[in-house]
Amino acid sequence: MPISPMNRREFVQKSAVTGAAVAVAGAAGAGTAEAAQPEPAGHRPAKCPKTWTFSVLGTTDLHSHVFDWDYYLDKAYSDTKGNSVGVARVATLIKQQRAAKGEEHVLLVDAGDIIQGTSLAYYFARVQPITDKGAPKHPMAVAMNHMRYDAAALGNHEFNYGIEVLRKFESQCHFPLLGANALDAKTLRPAFPPYTVKRIRVPGAPDIKVGILGLTNPGIALWDKDNVSGKMVFPGLVEQAKKYVPRLRALGCDVVFLTDHSGLDGSSSYGDELPYVENASNLVAQQVPGIDAILVGHTHVEVPSYTVKNDETGEDVLLSEPYCWGYRLSVFDFELELVRGQWKVTKKTAQTLNPNTVDEDPEIRKLLEADHELVVKYVNTAVGTCTEDLSAAESCWKDVPIMDFIHQVQMDTVKAGLSTSDAALPLISVAAPFSRTADIPAGSVTIKDIAGLYIYDNTLYGKKLTGAQLKAYLEYAAKYYHQVPTGTSVDTATLTNANSFWDYMYDTAAGVSYDIDIAAAEGSRIKNLTYNGTSVADDQVFVVAVNNYRANGGSGYPHIAAADIAYSSTNEIRQLMIDYVTSKGSLNPADFAVTNWRLTQGGTAVFAD
Repeated sequence: MPISPMNRREFVQKSAVTGAAVAVAGAAGAGTAEAAQPEPAGHRPAKCPKTWTFSVLGTTDLHSHVFDWDYYLDKAYSDTKGNSVGVARVATLIKQQRAAKGEEHVLLVDAGDIIQGTSLAYYFARVQPITDKGAPKHPMAVAMNHMRYDAAALGNHEFNYGIEVLRKFESQCHFPLLGANALDAKTLRPAFPPYTVKRIRVPGAPDIKVGILGLTNPGIALWDKDNVSGKMVFPGLVEQAKKYVPRLRALGCDVVFLTDHSGLDGSSSYGDELPYVENASNLVAQQVPGIDAILVGHTHVEVPSYTVKNDETGEDVLLSEPYCWGYRLSVFDFELELVRGQWKVTKKTAQTLNPNTVDEDPEIRKLLEADHELVVKYVNTAVGTCTEDLSAAESCWKDVPIMDFIHQVQMDTVKAGLSTSDAALPLISVAAPFSRTADIPAGSVTIKDIAGLYIYDNTLYGKKLTGAQLKAYLEYAAKYYHQVPTGTSVDTATLTNANSFWDYMYDTAAGVSYDIDIAAAEGSRIKNLTYNGTSVADDQVFVVAVNNYRANGGSGYPHIAAADIAYSSTNEIRQLMIDYVTSKGSLNPADFAVTNWRLTQGGTAVFAD
């Protein structure tokens, strides 16, 4: 049921009755008030301090990284920059911060994307789901409860496994999941608590009241349309912040802190499909008065400290984004002064800390070691064999067999589910090279080998595009390449990711043949587009096998979101790939590998066949 925010009178009455030390809920049921302890007899009141400090620690986009472990490679995580992953290491940094500053001086907040992203996340959503009777708690709930989080924003990936899984996770958390712009579709009232209010105890002086407002990403309405359509709606961050920030100030909050699952560059990856901006944290800071600081998430970048001046007040709003996966911990430090009985922020700073210099928290290791070992055993389960090594290392500029494996599974699955009339249409597939490090070895093939190639929990659609729309789709994909004039050598190190178009956004197609002329200007790069040796006609209709993220508008591809649906399924593409290998027993590129696209410069192939 939707929950109504507490009004000011209720807040004042509740505070007066309980003297709440910790959580005053931003919505009924969002937190539990703790009764104040009476002063011992003969206690001398503390001298009223004039200044005070406290900190807010922030994580984001943890994506179920508990330990410093790579389930796809089945070994300790490592990268070229020396990063570590996992909340177990971050927990040690948090303990250090609390020890140095005092427990009562530290709050802990997350900016979303908690329960999806690793094999551990998949295991407890699909293999041994937390929704099963008697199932263990989600490892991220266990870890974050142990770390004593005060609040977390909803991320868009919280909705990937459906609302039932999300609600079960929510029930297991000892802190509220906040979403001021996650509304019940029928009543338009909050489906989750919009905010919570925390109290920082100051001996001999009024408590410092910190309002924490949570905002999630409006792209959920597209990316997880199958899970939320008709159930929830997601208005813009600016719009909802304008509603709730004044409410927090009216409740007497001395500090207003936002946790946004939204980047800070004002961009969107879903084109014009929604009227709201995807990465709007900078706009919230600029357009909504009364905000002190924002913990930023969603975009998987490190921004230690960034300020935005508010248009109305001229005040600086402080923002920080701690990368993802537990790579970093954001630390917001606030200094306040008591002025005529009210706390005023006089200084605020932010930085990010790197947990790669500390050990994992042994208590989290003890709590979750058994869950981790279950997942390790699962991902090492053999599902078949492969006749030769299949690598994705060149998948971003060459048509390689490992990508054709994805295409074949998608086309086989969609074909089997088409109506008689749609089965007569030409069938093609589009898919992105999610990981250049993916490799399916010759010999035994395990779940982790396939999971390392298809790292997302996407499901499968079949959508109808005309020939003209298909060409526009491929032209959009081709902006992934930097322009390299004829006669200029091609360096694969600098060829890709033009226009901030990342690998997961770049689709190749199977079932049609085409050239991508990287010497040509964007918008005129697709040449020689044919189907079965014949030029594709503008009015020719195709069924396109495509994942749900792209089918619903992800990355802003033209036409696909509005296209007619010929097929849809709730089965993850990764599982379909596992089933393909299991059923055949052996993965043989001779069954599916076809070179049907290539890069050219003025008609000349860039790479030899």
